[in-house]
Amino acid sequence: MSSTFATSPSQEPPTTPYTDKKRFAWILSLLVPLSIAAGPVIWLWHPQTWVLWLPVFFTYCIAPCLDWLLGTDTSNPPESAVPALEADPYYRRVTFALVPLLWAAFIYAAWFSQTADLTWAGQLGLIIATGGVGGFCINLGHEIGHKRAPLERWLAKLILAPSFYGHFTVEHNRGHHRDVATPEDPASSRMGETIWRFVWREMPGAFKRAWALERERMRVDGQALWSLRNEILQPALITVALWSALCVWLGPQVLLFLIPAALWSNFQLTSANYIEHYGLLRLRDANGRLETCKPQHSWNSNHVFSNWATFHLQRHSDHHAHPLRRFQSLRHFAQAPQLPNGYFGMFPVAYIPPLWFAVMDKRLLAAVNHDPERINFDPRKRETLIAKYQLKPVMAATASTR
Repeated sequence: MSSTFATSPSQEPPTTPYTDKKRFAWILSLLVPLSIAAGPVIWLWHPQTWVLWLPVFFTYCIAPCLDWLLGTDTSNPPESAVPALEADPYYRRVTFALVPLLWAAFIYAAWFSQTADLTWAGQLGLIIATGGVGGFCINLGHEIGHKRAPLERWLAKLILAPSFYGHFTVEHNRGHHRDVATPEDPASSRMGETIWRFVWREMPGAFKRAWALERERMRVDGQALWSLRNEILQPALITVALWSALCVWLGPQVLLFLIPAALWSNFQLTSANYIEHYGLLRLRDANGRLETCKPQHSWNSNHVFSNWATFHLQRHSDHHAHPLRRFQSLRHFAQAPQLPNGYFGMFPVAYIPPLWFAVMDKRLLAAVNHDPERINFDPRKRETLIAKYQLKPVMAATASTR
């Protein structure tokens, strides 16, 4: 007996005009850049190293508690209201407004790192906080980079530039969405794989796949690879211009701040990729064709606070099933596998592999009905995990009882 999953949530026909109760909550996202300023501003008043770690403490300690306290929101907009939601310019303006704010936050942090008399621990706290803001840059690039409007696609390139991760849109849209939840996808983590091993597969694998995809596109279009039409080079040149300007202004030593901050930014994407598809597998038919990506192929979270802060990134099941949907229209699927907390809470759990496996492996097994044929295993751990959990293919187990 195999699990079945709905491809769309059931809804009653609306009896009154739909009102998005979270409409003005999305403005909370504009407060994100202020998180990086909090530490330095308090430091100017009270120059103690620990205050520079306040944004980090908020992200990894307070935010998960807020998610736990506020709980989850499983409400969905009725499908009849989605066209109006998607067409409403208010939501696009919120994302547009965040682009200059995040750039300003990144530049401010670079300036502060070079002008304040900080201890090495203070610099480290500032780097991690700035890397968190860079992670929000990538999240925003993820949202607007999926859209077809030229302005949004260019804004995605612009916002990915501070963290030097401009290849993300090419790799994510054309590679990850095609290969997600398969062993071929470097951005889909496997059961038994730690995040510390995953990062060495995901980061270089994503970069290589992005270049392979763009090389093929340029070849088909009859364009030279090394040209301004290359969608990886475009954001890379913006990065070079920004970082060069900061070096001229603040001195070349600012690179000792920019490089680790960018690496931590990029690791935030790795952390999200790690938890979003852990162990989930799309099957192939007798002809080797992959099944369509469905909500059960992504881990979902409806925790209120972190979803407000990340433009519903955590309704990841609907995003992969319907990648062109805008954040305000993304839906909860009751049958999709659910994370026990939002991303801010799950990241530190992932950083401690024994804790991650203790929390997530039993959830993964429940999500796939204990069917090993639906698990994307780390090849080195496959037999050990099958023996540990006494797994048998569902069809084989069913046949053996007849």
